[in-house]
Amino acid sequence: MLMTTDLPVARDPDEAEDFDDLPSGDGVVVISSGGMVLSANPQAERLLKRRLPHGYQFDIRKEVLEQYVPRAQSVLKDVLENGHTHTNLVARLSMHSGLPVSLIFSISPLYDAMKQIVGAVLTFQDNAPDLTSPEGGKEPRLIAYENLFEQLAEGVFTINNRWRITSFNQRAQEITGFSREEVLGRHCWDIFKSSLCQSDCPLKITMETGVFCMDQDVRILIKGGHQQSILVNTSVIKNKKGLVVGAVETFRPLSLGDRQLDGVLTTNSGDGEIVGQSKGLVKILNLLPDIAASDATVLIEGESGTGKELIAKAIHRQSPRSQGPFVAVNCSALAETLLESELFGHVKGAFTGAANSRVGRFELARGGTLFLDEIAEIKPEIQVKLLRVIEEGAFERVGGNRSITMDARIIAATNKNLSQEVRQGRFREDLFYRVRTVPLYLPPLKERPTDIPLLVNHFMDKFNRKYDKEVRGIDPKVLDIFNRYAWPGNIRELARVLEYAFVFVKGPIITPSHLPDMKDAAPLPDGREQQAASGAYLWADEKVAIENMLQRTRGRRSEAAHRLGISRTSLWRKMKAHGLI
Repeated sequence: MLMTTDLPVARDPDEAEDFDDLPSGDGVVVISSGGMVLSANPQAERLLKRRLPHGYQFDIRKEVLEQYVPRAQSVLKDVLENGHTHTNLVARLSMHSGLPVSLIFSISPLYDAMKQIVGAVLTFQDNAPDLTSPEGGKEPRLIAYENLFEQLAEGVFTINNRWRITSFNQRAQEITGFSREEVLGRHCWDIFKSSLCQSDCPLKITMETGVFCMDQDVRILIKGGHQQSILVNTSVIKNKKGLVVGAVETFRPLSLGDRQLDGVLTTNSGDGEIVGQSKGLVKILNLLPDIAASDATVLIEGESGTGKELIAKAIHRQSPRSQGPFVAVNCSALAETLLESELFGHVKGAFTGAANSRVGRFELARGGTLFLDEIAEIKPEIQVKLLRVIEEGAFERVGGNRSITMDARIIAATNKNLSQEVRQGRFREDLFYRVRTVPLYLPPLKERPTDIPLLVNHFMDKFNRKYDKEVRGIDPKVLDIFNRYAWPGNIRELARVLEYAFVFVKGPIITPSHLPDMKDAAPLPDGREQQAASGAYLWADEKVAIENMLQRTRGRRSEAAHRLGISRTSLWRKMKAHGLI
């Protein structure tokens, strides 16, 4: 039987003392079957931050918080009654100051000479680095260890030199899905199950060499067996004597990567997929089958680079005319004298240089779809001829007199507010109503912040194939930059920014250093980030934005409010504030 050691009795058994000068090692407490302290070494007193004199009543439910070791009392009962040993139990001790301390302990039976169980031996191991004040003060700096970790936006965990997890902050629990109670005291490789755990583990490299590892790309298995890519930083933890007592790892999830993105609605347009899950885009994509089934003229409005042509191609591919040609004409790219010939064709000798007859786009689109991009750029003279073609379903070549039947569906698009163009006399009102049988409005990228990660993932797949690279994700800082940027060039600009990054990225992660200068265009106004996160409409000039939207919806407030992402009451309140009522 272990011999007891007389220890000085403290005035208050719960009073914390200064034990920093006591020897290090495992703390050992020997208790009787009734819970009375028979012996305790100095290290146990240092770890428990209290004196443990002979005869001190050691109540395990009090010393070891029951919520951290739910079976603490039953474990002790099993040891005393059945002689079983329990090891690697993880607990937090409640200090007199109220600060928690994480420890690993074991409980073994204590036998007398007759091999009867007369008590138990508790062995405590320090599960945290030495964080006492270097100035030798009596105030422990545990608050800088426990509370600071909980405030970080990154996942943080620490291990001791036995590779067992000693702390696990709230963000780490959110990323991995494991609770703190599930991981404390376990080996880190049992939790993260990374492919690098047995070879190039950043923590292993840091522990063996003392070298920091920064932004290491690691794939782990989160709870449930799903893969998650994370960026890892590691560093060693030393005590005040300079000895390595463990290591710390911070990690943050890659917003993108090989994991499946849920809730993504995609439509194939022929040239590529229309990707997104924002409310405005999903509404349009849900309408496409009905629009495609008809032969009505469609007008697609939206800023440059929002994907108007992709929508037009998606309508064509889902329509009964899908086997026919899809013919696109950029009305702003052709001179006025050439546009009429491009649309309707010409006969030989119709004008100087017309050495041969030529088929126009209306004829080329026979049995298919004619896409008139930037229709607002057509001059009034050609607008009259276009109106006649739509109304009569027939046209004549330039210089000819033979009527040709039109057999093509017309889809028009513009990056201008066509209603405003009509009011200012630059676009015929009768033609406006002819092409606007089915109006669609494509919201700009700044109104679709939830689609940015999905579009990034889409373009990464595309550029990985194009450049034969294996880029797996973007740094969360890059996504933050993207979310705060106004994207004046919309999706087309996003694609070009990512292609620029692919030219220079060497590893699997795109970081801010790989991006081009994105300061030329105005960032989102201060205070708009929260609106961006919720998918609300972002505007630099609220009054102008409301006016434009009311024009697009022809004064229909409910539709305008829906497109702006606000309630009808909020719209009315804003209109009143801006003097629009």
